[in-house]
Amino acid sequence: MENLNESFYTDDYNYTYDSDEASKEETVFQHKSMCFTEVLCVVLLVISVVIFLLGFFGNALVIWISGFKMKKTVNTTWYLSLAISDFLFCAFYPFSIINMVMEQWIFGRFLCKFTSSVMFLNMFSSIFLLVVISIDRCISVVFPVWAQNQRTLSKASVVVVFCWIFSIVLSVPSLIFRDVQSHLGRSICHNNYTVKHSHTFVVMSRFVAGFVVPFIIIIICYSIIILRLRNNRMAKSNKPFKVMTALVAAFFLCWLPYHTFVLLELNLRNIDHSVLTAGLKVGTLMAAANSFLNPVLYVFMGNDFKRKFKSSVLSKMENALGEEGRTISRYLSRSSSMDGRASTHI
Repeated sequence: MENLNESFYTDDYNYTYDSDEASKEETVFQHKSMCFTEVLCVVLLVISVVIFLLGFFGNALVIWISGFKMKKTVNTTWYLSLAISDFLFCAFYPFSIINMVMEQWIFGRFLCKFTSSVMFLNMFSSIFLLVVISIDRCISVVFPVWAQNQRTLSKASVVVVFCWIFSIVLSVPSLIFRDVQSHLGRSICHNNYTVKHSHTFVVMSRFVAGFVVPFIIIIICYSIIILRLRNNRMAKSNKPFKVMTALVAAFFLCWLPYHTFVLLELNLRNIDHSVLTAGLKVGTLMAAANSFLNPVLYVFMGNDFKRKFKSSVLSKMENALGEEGRTISRYLSRSSSMDGRASTHI
């Protein structure tokens, strides 16, 4: 079974592929791109180019600062890995932009499989890292003394490696099912689900592992954090969690439309083809937007925005990245001293 779901603007059709018929089609049909004559395609193209530019250079800047200009900490390890994931996606995004303009795939079967795998590698690695960061914040608030002693750079690095390995495993279906075939005079990069029920299995596994379960874990962690801080009255504001909350919100808002239309695609016969195609294009564009929102949020969600705005770009990003770690450290130190006084009274 073939489906409409393409990795960034590759149209697909349900048809039975036959090499003889395909060769005849090549002599009859001569494909011409109509992208620049369609309003939706032009709008998506412009937004895609903006996403690429902001995402590529923004994440490169985050990698440079967090990887080479800042002291290695648990927090910078989380954000550096996120930036690497987004940068990797943006680096391969031009293939999808060119594919959208030409309305056909000209890069061969290997890149068809590989670029799609990078998309899902970015999706899974981002959400797994957001889950890890949420759990890390929750533990830091609930068990501050234990966290202060156990939150080490080496352990954080091991966790990041496991997140990447798990993400790679979940991205393997793209390497298996993506394929390039010729149809109506053009080559298309599409999902060719030849195994029965493989389409449903892949879609549901991605939805559950990459959306539902992480969302539940993150909501639980943040609910515990909010209750803990309010009960202890140890936080005068929610500034330590602004960046992380914005990152999580951006991720789910960006990926929800994509998952919605991919799930609707399972019921292809009852969904209007044009609506589903347009929805998948918009949904994948919003998913791509998540890759450039992260560095933007790093810069503009830090404490004392006006002061940082007047400073250099590098100073703003370094302060924004380091703010949460400094605030958490102050919180942990305060909690440790309070626990020490409490044990003396006992």
